[in-house]
Amino acid sequence: MAQPASLLLVDDEQDIIKLMEIYFGNEGYRIFTANDGIQALEVLKTEDIDLIILDVMMPNMDGIEACMKIREEHRYG
Repeated sequence: MAQPASLLLVDDEQDIIKLMEIYFGNEGYRIFTANDGIQALEVLKTEDIDLIILDVMMPNMDGIEACMKIREEHRYG
C-alpha cells in the first residue's frame, strides 16, 4: 500500500493552519506544519515532503525568501 502524500503547511496564522490540517487530514494526507520560513526549512531537513503550501507574509523569514532557499537546497518540480 502506498504511503499518503505529505504536505508542509507554512503560515503564521494558527487558525489557518488548523483549518488546513483538518481539511487535508480528512483527505488522507500526512501533515507537517511550520509557523515561518525558518521552521519550514527545519522540517525539510528531516521529512520527505511532496507539497508545500507557503504563506507569503510571515515573521522571521517570509514566504518569498523561504521559497528561494528551498529551491537552492532542494530539488522540487
